[in-house]
Amino acid sequence: MSELKISNSITLDENEVEISAIRGQGSGGQKVNKVSAAIHLRFDIEASSLSEFYKNKLLELKDKRITKEGIIVIKSQQYRSQEQNRDEVFERLVELIKSVNVVEKRRVATKPTKGSVNRRLNSKKKLSSQKKLRGRVEREH
Repeated sequence: MSELKISNSITLDENEVEISAIRGQGSGGQKVNKVSAAIHLRFDIEASSLSEFYKNKLLELKDKRITKEGIIVIKSQQYRSQEQNRDEVFERLVELIKSVNVVEKRRVATKPTKGSVNRRLNSKKKLSSQKKLRGRVEREH
């Protein structure tokens, strides 16, 4: 993998991504303290070859993986092998960049129908009268 494909027209060179192998956290076996299978990825948004649109959208995101300096930090230690964790990290980076381009549909406000309003009000009246019947009974002298 020398290039990461984000879309048909956008690719990222792997040289723009800084990858380091680190020891995984948590419990493991005898091997856990000897092998660096976890992968730590750092991607500088400002220094990248992405278009200004992508850069601005990524910097606007409220994502815990993006630092104040505009660096995306992703860590993977899900798999035992370094290669699988490396692929996972790249996959998540591409997913994050792709998510910026998705435009959410604008919500169209709708009104409830007259029938549904009447049904709701009638059920409220019925419940109200049911609860009134549960009240204290007054005795006549």
